[in-house]
Amino acid sequence: MMSATSTLALTHFVTLADSFDKDKVTPGVLGFIVFAVMGGATWLLLKSMNRQMRKVDFQESPEDGGAGTAKAAAAASEPKAT
Repeated sequence: MMSATSTLALTHFVTLADSFDKDKVTPGVLGFIVFAVMGGATWLLLKSMNRQMRKVDFQESPEDGGAGTAKAAAAASEPKAT
């Protein structure tokens, strides 16, 4: 059961809702807060990714198998003396 004060409050909200232009809706403060939180989260993720990427060592060690096959191919191409 609704009291007189709640009915009066609801009638004020209805009149406020009708006074807005329905074609000009803006995101408002809540939209800004959500956008700011998403921007902050993206910045923190990029900062964390950069920290992790600095830990990665990109220098490759030479493979022993590659050098051995080059020597074997050079030895195979030399003519044998009989």
